[in-house]
Amino acid sequence: MTATAPAAEATVRKSSPGTARGPRRRTGRLRRVGLPYLLLLPALLLELLVHLVPMVIGIVMSFKELTQFYIRDWSTAPWAGLDNYTVSVDFDAPVGKALLHSFLVTVAFTVLSVGLCWLIGTAAAVFMQDTFRGRGLLRALFLVPYALPVYAAVITWVFMFQHDNGLVNHVLHDQLGLTDKPSFWLIGDNSFVALLTVSVWKGWPFAFLIVMAGLQNIPRELYEAAALDGAGMVQQLRRITLPSLRPVNQVLVLVLFLWTFNDFNTPYVLFGKSAPEAADLISVHIYQASFVTWNFGTGSAMSVLLLLFLLVVTGVYLALTSRGRRTAQ
Repeated sequence: MTATAPAAEATVRKSSPGTARGPRRRTGRLRRVGLPYLLLLPALLLELLVHLVPMVIGIVMSFKELTQFYIRDWSTAPWAGLDNYTVSVDFDAPVGKALLHSFLVTVAFTVLSVGLCWLIGTAAAVFMQDTFRGRGLLRALFLVPYALPVYAAVITWVFMFQHDNGLVNHVLHDQLGLTDKPSFWLIGDNSFVALLTVSVWKGWPFAFLIVMAGLQNIPRELYEAAALDGAGMVQQLRRITLPSLRPVNQVLVLVLFLWTFNDFNTPYVLFGKSAPEAADLISVHIYQASFVTWNFGTGSAMSVLLLLFLLVVTGVYLALTSRGRRTAQ
């Protein structure tokens, strides 16, 4: 009896710290796991407030007959149901036909702009991989269009595209003699070329920056081994560089697509409130339908349709790229 009592007390003493330590460990683990989410909570709430609330209001407005007569109190505007959407997708009517034309112009503009931005940015990034004198200065100069404010950059191009005293006509017509007469770049069919030029000039440094960062993760030993095997520059680009950059390019193309398709600042600063027909991007078209014709219901319906289109394209693109990654693995 006397021998077993101290043993029992020792067992109790040994077990009690362990039982107290268990809840402490679980509490500490919960704090470590939950603290990052708790710190992110204010930013997440702010993001939802900034983006989600206007989006919900825009969706509600798309079902209302909201014109200039109800601007002061838009909640009193009568419900229109799906009439705004019906008008927007009726491609035989003037409103739907104009929206379809704007959509096709935006698709062509986006494909060309994203393709050229990626091509020029990738070529410049590959070229800058070699070490030469002045490479740092050249990198900084390449990033100037991306670092400039949009308004300052585009308004400079507006002066350069002037018909009488613009730099573009001075070089193409007066200096090189490539055109018979000075061209109008901000009106007519040439406005699409002008818009595409400004978009590519402004966007390719971002592609250059992302691709250049992706190239840093490719081991140099792969290029050295390929050179020893007799692979030239083109073969190294096809077999090593582009396959290694596939994850980077997938994200880059998606970001460029979303930015370019939704671009409003560039055409608005370049052409003003009414863009030429050849450069009538859908962002400016929705702005005109909302704030020029004062039909906010139809403009909101067009915005919702644009949102749905971008969601579908993004979902399909992510599904295809993820499937391609699994197949490659």
